[in-house]
Amino acid sequence: MNSNKSNLLVPGKVINYTLSSTGVFGTTENCAFKLSVYNETTIRIQVSLQNEFFPNPYSVISTPEEVKFFWQEKKEYCILKTKKIELLIEKNNFRLIFKNTKGTILSEDASHFGINWQGTAVGCYKKLQQWEKFIGLGEKTGGLNRYGQTYTNWNTDHFGYGTNADPLYLSLPFYIGLHHNNCYGIFFDNSHKSTFNFGAGNNRFSYFTAEGGDLDYYFIHEKNVGGIISAYTSLTGKTPMPPKWTLGYQQCRYSYYPDKEVIRLAQTFREKEIPADTIYLDIHHMEECKVFTFDKKRFKAPTELIKYLKELGFKVVVILDPGIKVDKEYLPYREGNEKQLFLKYPDGENYEGQVWPGWCAFPDFTKPETRVWWAEKLIFYLNAGVDGFWTDMNEPATWGQTMPDLVQFFYEGQEANHKKSRNVYGLQMARSTKEGLTNFHKGKRPFVLTRSGFAGIQRYAAVWTGDNVASDDHMLAGVRLVNSLGLGGVSFAGYDIGGFVGNTNPKLFARWIALGTFCPLFRAHTMINSNSSEPWAFGEEVEAIASNYIRLRYKLMPLIYTAFYLSSESGIPISKSLSIDYTFDDKVYHGAFENQYLFCDNLLVAPVESYKEITKIYFPEGTWYHLFSGEKLGGSQELLWECPIEYLPIFVKAGAILPMQSAKNFTEDFNDGQLNLHIYQGMGKSEQLIYEDDGKSTAYLDLLFSKILIQMDFSANKLSIEKITANYESEYHTANFFFHGMQFHEASLDGKMIEISYKNVAFLDEISEYDPLPDTDHTFKVCQNVPSFSISLEGNHRRSIQLN
Repeated sequence: MNSNKSNLLVPGKVINYTLSSTGVFGTTENCAFKLSVYNETTIRIQVSLQNEFFPNPYSVISTPEEVKFFWQEKKEYCILKTKKIELLIEKNNFRLIFKNTKGTILSEDASHFGINWQGTAVGCYKKLQQWEKFIGLGEKTGGLNRYGQTYTNWNTDHFGYGTNADPLYLSLPFYIGLHHNNCYGIFFDNSHKSTFNFGAGNNRFSYFTAEGGDLDYYFIHEKNVGGIISAYTSLTGKTPMPPKWTLGYQQCRYSYYPDKEVIRLAQTFREKEIPADTIYLDIHHMEECKVFTFDKKRFKAPTELIKYLKELGFKVVVILDPGIKVDKEYLPYREGNEKQLFLKYPDGENYEGQVWPGWCAFPDFTKPETRVWWAEKLIFYLNAGVDGFWTDMNEPATWGQTMPDLVQFFYEGQEANHKKSRNVYGLQMARSTKEGLTNFHKGKRPFVLTRSGFAGIQRYAAVWTGDNVASDDHMLAGVRLVNSLGLGGVSFAGYDIGGFVGNTNPKLFARWIALGTFCPLFRAHTMINSNSSEPWAFGEEVEAIASNYIRLRYKLMPLIYTAFYLSSESGIPISKSLSIDYTFDDKVYHGAFENQYLFCDNLLVAPVESYKEITKIYFPEGTWYHLFSGEKLGGSQELLWECPIEYLPIFVKAGAILPMQSAKNFTEDFNDGQLNLHIYQGMGKSEQLIYEDDGKSTAYLDLLFSKILIQMDFSANKLSIEKITANYESEYHTANFFFHGMQFHEASLDGKMIEISYKNVAFLDEISEYDPLPDTDHTFKVCQNVPSFSISLEGNHRRSIQLN
């Protein structure tokens, strides 16, 4: 049966098919299908009611590899096999069943109507597997486990969104299914408004649908979640190495103006010796909110201002909104209009919507000529010394929250309407902006921060989670959003520390900035007419706490920078949901523990509300050490933990090697040359890479970097240091080793004895003159009597140290 009274259309019987070196193309009674073997772990499924396919041209950058696959035809099924996946194609009504090599079903289409069309909408219904969990889908609120929920992908300007609101600003139609110690990923590459239902309102199916277009998805199977994320980012791209300054502390407000306020802000950071790297300029830097302008009264000499900020060690990022004010005296409008670069109605008239400047036209970033023009317009800011760009309002946002669906986009020649094109608008704006930075700043790494995007956004920009609210619930929701973005390949992400909407209280800001220390993007931001969000804005106690954690961020920079390098290679996020490393531990999905995550692989972060003095923490399997006191804790257990406002619960995985440095005022500031390596007693062998390059250019792509590998064999008590690559001169001339949880009497390097000393190690500075919690008696946290020694890093390429 091909249809029924509800006008449900299904593929029908397979009529014919043709094999190729990369898969199979065929037809059924009602549709055409194409199965492409991208590699041993990934198969692409395309199904269309037409005889040709209309793929999204923006998200996937890889092509199928020519790998051997097995094909067999049987009476009821055809079978396609790779080394990782077995795909059964039911011939009676085109239906797909995915299995692993052991024959376990990973995912299967529902019988009779697994693939279906209702009008222009296309859907794929999957049978729910027993105890199946679902994670990912990018910027989605709610719990870590998506089971029982429905989500919509439709990029939306959602000011002050609720902690369960949907949709938000950015769409990543990629999720990971988990059951029976197996995992798989599905990336639905369709840019129309789409819906994902993970068993909400029914107990039979999960499904994904789109309002138009083809059924076009990639099925991925790997042995673990990390492997699936790596495979997905092989399709859509990995986060490139960012400029190092973007990993430091960033200060933003809507808005800092006039120029004197910006200067005073920068001077206060330096006077108080609170590290910071970046200052943002919001829309008040513009003349009447018109992009590519500076307000002549508020910012009389922007080039001189930016030059002065650079002398203090600051980089400057300016906001870019897509709306171009309809004004014939305004050059960007005249140019865009004359060159036919704006979105249009079907009759050829420009679409106009209201945003900050008033009535605006909107560049069509799905048109190559528009992207080139936009990139060239950025020269205005770059000539003034601007270092990076912040693309906002790019859902695109308009007052009234509605763009007519018949508005036309070029869409690389496909000439699509708003319904198909909206979700990729922010992606293409970020792309245009990155290309402008790259073209003008030859050899320099670009920095773009975006609010909106689609699958593949990680290639072009970092992401922040939009207009959040100053509340404890939002602080924790932000953690889940960033971790979920990481599951979707977006490694460089963050939230507005302190909350954008509303007034943050002192304790909340203190807790939030401590948490932000362990977030890839470390930016405080708040809106006009709300409390300031500078570290000193909440009194001396909070200033001391904030300064402590910002300094800790800069101490951890060798660890964080190396983590970004590893992520650029693997696609694995810097902030890792525990579901990545502890996939089938049910406790990590529990509401009390789903906010916990791993930062840079080995730091367990337990977010906690600002009003709590005690919280419950779940320690996954293994052994853990409290970062600040060195206390050793067993895994696979829940513990109540004291959490005064000055101590965010942070724990180190046994066997970890944490590389640290002295604090700096900004990332390019002077380094004392001391590399501090903290080694935590574990079992077997551990290793930690130290990656270095110049932090600002693309020279690392030509192998101009330094790699030092630290290895610890705990069973043999043997430590080794190896310079793997030395095409870049290391910042560090001395390595100081600190051994936590370990005791030994002597150490020798190449047969020569090394002097051992016993030190107390404090990761935070004492703030005993303040008592943030006056009713409690909290002692200063310190790791006591830690064995330590130092060696030179100069000279030899490999060194071995024996501990006895």
